[in-house]
This record gives sequence, structure tokens and C-alpha cells, in this order.
Amino acid sequence: MTERFAVGDHVTWNSEAGRVSGTVTKVHTRDFTYKGHPRRASSDEPQYEIKSDKTDHVAAHKGSALRRSDG
Repeated sequence: MTERFAVGDHVTWNSEAGRVSGTVTKVHTRDFTYKGHPRRASSDEPQYEIKSDKTDHVAAHKGSALRRSDG
């Protein structure tokens, strides 16, 4: 089972630029549109919006792509 995250949790994920860290700002438990694209989400498999620590970039990821971070 994929780890669950909550708003305010600090996480890391892989991107084209390497490992990125940020803070969860939103948890989606229903399908939603993100940057013009439909995204699938459910209470069993939520998706998370995360704001990068170093830039203003916001990313959306499944929980399986995220790892909890102490930072």
C-alpha cells in the first residue's frame, strides 16, 4: 500500500532535474483537472499537489512517486 500524506507534510520526488523537495499543499481524492489535463484520483489512490522548496513550481503526483522527508 502506498504511504499517505497530508497537507503540510514535507516530501521528495524525482524530476527531470533530479531529486526535488517540497510541501504538500492539497490532497485530491476525486478526479480533477491540473494545468488543463484530467487527473485520476480517489480516496484509495489520492494525488497530491506539492509546492517546491526552491521555486514557485507546483507539481501533482501520485503517492507512489513521493517519499517522506525530514527536511
